[in-house]
Amino acid sequence: MLVLGGSGFVGRHAVLSLLRDGADVIVGTRRPGHVSGRLPGAAADCPQREVHLDKLLEPDDWQPLIDDVDVVLNCVGILRQRGRETYARVHTRAPAALAEACAARDKRLVHVSALGLHAGAGSRFLTSKLAGEEGIRARGDDWIIARPSLLDGEGGFGAWWLRRISRLPAFFAPVGADGRIAALDVGDLGDALSRLCRADPDVLRLGHSREFDLGGTTHYVFRDYVQALRRRHTDTPAICIPVPALLARAFAHFCDVIHFTPFSYGHWELLRRDNVPEDNRLPELLRREPKKVA
Repeated sequence: MLVLGGSGFVGRHAVLSLLRDGADVIVGTRRPGHVSGRLPGAAADCPQREVHLDKLLEPDDWQPLIDDVDVVLNCVGILRQRGRETYARVHTRAPAALAEACAARDKRLVHVSALGLHAGAGSRFLTSKLAGEEGIRARGDDWIIARPSLLDGEGGFGAWWLRRISRLPAFFAPVGADGRIAALDVGDLGDALSRLCRADPDVLRLGHSREFDLGGTTHYVFRDYVQALRRRHTDTPAICIPVPALLARAFAHFCDVIHFTPFSYGHWELLRRDNVPEDNRLPELLRREPKKVA
């Protein structure tokens, strides 16, 4: 199994789950040799392979990276663009090229996307991920798409911010942030991805959907989710200060410019729409109830 982004928030949990399930794992990362401290336990001993999605835009570019593996799990995503690492390259062109390369060499591709993508979005973060899914469907063969909702767990930038905010006596919430969130534990996502990597290909081809929407079983709007996180530490609720939608949108654009917080224009759009699975397939993959996040 080659796990792209294997030292990231989602990737390292997937690596741990795959190792527990007996898989041989190669960690794909931009900086081999510099990430061992981010990979806990046995994951730190996995072989590493240098991978830059912004440079792998044609199917032949992927050949030397995937020839000796059976499954590629793509956990790579960028919140903001940096130089050559653009949404178009990392979220759209590289995954489509990878799907075609995997199809030509009879490899499985499991691709981690995101819940809540929609064609009318103004955020290029969201539309590029949606275009990446379309490219995989058009050019792939044995492919699977997993779409998690909001993730909670140790080591995530956004999860860390939300936990910190929940400890404050007051917090801001955009007016109109009424979309429901189905937050899930990142460890549960890792277990689900391991199951998808090892699933029987014949089962997936016999009319079963290869697209898996994943989420927790409790749904919150943003302000209630922060209050639920807060109850881990205190029974005293925080004061929720509403922020006008126009101001929240301007602040989201400002955050995208300065790269200061995980709040972005894409997140502002997601908060205004439901981000819950219509058909939650996480219990199906885990064969148990998901962990309660808050």
